[in-house]
Amino acid sequence: MNYIDGVLHIESFLAVTLGIIVLFVGRRLTQASYWLREFSIPEPVSGGILISITFAILHYATNIDVQFELAARDLLLVYFFTTIGINASLTDLFKGGKPLIILLSITIGYMLIQNITGIGIATLLDQPAAFGLLSGTVSLIGGHGTAIAWAPKIGEAFDLDTAMEIGIASATFGLILASIMGGPIAKYLINKHNLTPSKDEEMDIGTKQSEPQPKINAYDFLDAVLAIHICIILGAILNKAVASAGLELPLFVTCLFAGILISNLVPASYPRLTGTRWPSRKPAVALIADIALGAFLAMSLMSMQLWALIDLAGPIFVILGAQFIVAVCIAIFVIFPLMGKTYDAAVVCAGFGGISLGSTPTAMANMSAVAQKYGNSHQAFIIVPLVCAFFIDLANALIIPYFIGFIS
Repeated sequence: MNYIDGVLHIESFLAVTLGIIVLFVGRRLTQASYWLREFSIPEPVSGGILISITFAILHYATNIDVQFELAARDLLLVYFFTTIGINASLTDLFKGGKPLIILLSITIGYMLIQNITGIGIATLLDQPAAFGLLSGTVSLIGGHGTAIAWAPKIGEAFDLDTAMEIGIASATFGLILASIMGGPIAKYLINKHNLTPSKDEEMDIGTKQSEPQPKINAYDFLDAVLAIHICIILGAILNKAVASAGLELPLFVTCLFAGILISNLVPASYPRLTGTRWPSRKPAVALIADIALGAFLAMSLMSMQLWALIDLAGPIFVILGAQFIVAVCIAIFVIFPLMGKTYDAAVVCAGFGGISLGSTPTAMANMSAVAQKYGNSHQAFIIVPLVCAFFIDLANALIIPYFIGFIS
């Protein structure tokens, strides 16, 4: 940690430590708040937003900027998605084929609506159409990474000097909205239709609130860590292979696929030092997934520089308010009925809340919070990451240039 010219720079190791502390704070807040528990607000969200607000107050009181080195955060995301792959079975994947196609089709259609909404509201506010596009799939479904990648190109094409600031602000405020909308959507659907899980399934992430913590010994933990690292090694090899073929994918995507491959092709003959089988759907894997996802999201939210975004808040809040309403309507009135009005569909809708305005980790955190309260849905934890961690990025890469041409 060092302080230079009004900037407090927090290095990677300390940033991870603070992320863990923020996760603890979020869990304590959730335990103490009936509202947070009742509406399944993810624990890292409550802690992360609180700390980011605290840093904003510190900035206004002292004029100090707090900046985090977040390289280690991305490794946590790799760990998390590797556990999702380890827990996936081919049987579940085949069962999820039709729901996956339905969710993907609706989401791609929604992406078009999201851009039209952003451009339309921006025009009504006498803002450039490019402002609305930046507050559409560029920053919302695309997230911070896509916003950073496309903002310079859009800014140059439309002579918009604040393109990067608009993209980052939209992605940041969208992340907050996405983090708090999934749980209430699922609660509404579950209560209205009196839904329950079709069967009692082992948790993909964490443990149910109503159940005691599982007993895990050192061998269970080491078994899970070893399996995760084997999948990450294969995932890294796959990542280089697809990159050499001209397709750039995030490392966590290829690690997800590596986990699926190994879990379904190797377990029967996998030599185990502990004498146990491949740890698919074991409590140790679920708890590692819970901690990795929680720490990642806590670090993402605590590092938001809210003070840098406040000047753009007015028009962005209006656009995001409209985007929020559209996303909720799509989830409740389109996705839920088309996916069969089941408990699985309700959990998917919680995930869609994270996809629509936030990011893949937000979608998973929303579903995790719902699953820990009401029960697990393997189907949701398979189809949502496949849609939002792979297919959507490909679709967005085609949709964004189309809309740039449309508003030119």
